[in-house]
Amino acid sequence: MFKKSLCGLLFCSAITSTVQASEPLTLVLDWYINPDHAPILVAQQIGAFKAAGLDVKIVAPSDPALPPRLVAAKQADLAITYQPQLHFFADQGLPLMRVGTLIDSPLNTVMTLDKNVTSPADLKGKKIGYSVSGIEQATLATMLNHQNVKADRVKLVNVNFQLTSALMTGQVDAVIGGFRNIEALELKQRGKDPVVFNVEDYGVPAYDELIIVANRDKVGDPKIRKFLAALKEGSAWLRAHPQESWNKFASDRPELNTPLNKAAWLKTLPLFARDPAHLDKPRYQAYEQFMFDHQLINKITPVEAYATELN
Repeated sequence: MFKKSLCGLLFCSAITSTVQASEPLTLVLDWYINPDHAPILVAQQIGAFKAAGLDVKIVAPSDPALPPRLVAAKQADLAITYQPQLHFFADQGLPLMRVGTLIDSPLNTVMTLDKNVTSPADLKGKKIGYSVSGIEQATLATMLNHQNVKADRVKLVNVNFQLTSALMTGQVDAVIGGFRNIEALELKQRGKDPVVFNVEDYGVPAYDELIIVANRDKVGDPKIRKFLAALKEGSAWLRAHPQESWNKFASDRPELNTPLNKAAWLKTLPLFARDPAHLDKPRYQAYEQFMFDHQLINKITPVEAYATELN
């Protein structure tokens, strides 16, 4: 009788709504929290996830290789990864689907402190530092070829992710793999004036830098659509309130309140996807072909097998 009277007073629907409002969703980042994740953090700040009926748990991984594999193993709902990596996953047959985009512009660059280098063609005979074999070598070769320079006219040096220090100490003449919104700003803050070449300006197909992947079996889960809608709200609010959102981020995470992070927060603003759910299918087809042409993957996989747009 008690339950029935509650239902008669519409409390049952309220209780159901409360349960739905706390629907859990686990998102594993690509690495530790940083300004590249701003729309996610702002969506959480303004309560967009909560309003969408989600309790989003944001997890920073101990190993950047783990997030997509956790999703593939159904141990997390969503993960942040990189479009170039997605093509590897598809080639390997991992059950991953791109369902959203966080940053829809490449961040990768070639950088040098040598003012005599005015285009990639001037890198001929130089030492180029890199960290990730395969994609970065193919990217650099494409940029040089675009300038009619053969890839063997430069010397590649593995600097083990010490891009900035390798450049500043003169260990190499230029580096590939530094991000335009991080390393380029870091060099400036350390008193340098880097020459920066964006990879997509020299023959490399444009791609989405950071994307969101789900398990293929879970793509139809309504909470993924809810997450993407809330993320769109976060992105819009971030663009409208860049300083206010930074102040909140810096207050919540004082250990990350640094001049570099603040500069990166503002620099990355125009690079975030306005509509995270939107899929640029030709872009994915072009990059898949790029990787196949450079023998980085074994076959061409149709876009529909690893990327979708949830309308």
